[in-house]
Amino acid sequence: MVNSSYSDELAITRHFTSTGYIVSKGRVLLHWHPKVKAFLPPGGHVEINEDPVQAVLREVKEETGLLVEIINSELPIKSSYPAQISPPITIMIEDITDADGSIHQHIDFIYFCRPITDVILDEGWIWVTERQITDRVPLKVSENLVVPPPEDVRSLSLRALSLVEEID
Repeated sequence: MVNSSYSDELAITRHFTSTGYIVSKGRVLLHWHPKVKAFLPPGGHVEINEDPVQAVLREVKEETGLLVEIINSELPIKSSYPAQISPPITIMIEDITDADGSIHQHIDFIYFCRPITDVILDEGWIWVTERQITDRVPLKVSENLVVPPPEDVRSLSLRALSLVEEID
């Protein structure tokens, strides 16, 4: 007998994505995502023949112009073969509502990163301090709209800041 909740889960369309929390000088990089209507770090879909690390590095470069390195790069085992890639800090499953009201899910590989090039950003990206995150300070979207980052973004931002502080 098939568990109905498990079979229902199998009917949901899922996409693999990678997200990079970029930390520099005690701040985390976020932008307003108009579709999701929330402040988020850079990230996007894993393309065909791409692993999650390649995806996060590409997405960060495409969205921000930054070259970054993954800072949680400890490999799980010592092995010369098969090759390993940096493991994510966590993997999240996020419900995404499409324009037509249907829902699909993102299986999101979450990485912590830091810039390895000068930080010159396009408009729309903001550096958010630990204090702003801790105090749940609403961030400016427009003249009439301020919104705090979502709880998961806040938690992961604080963890990214803490990890980078330990390493630096």
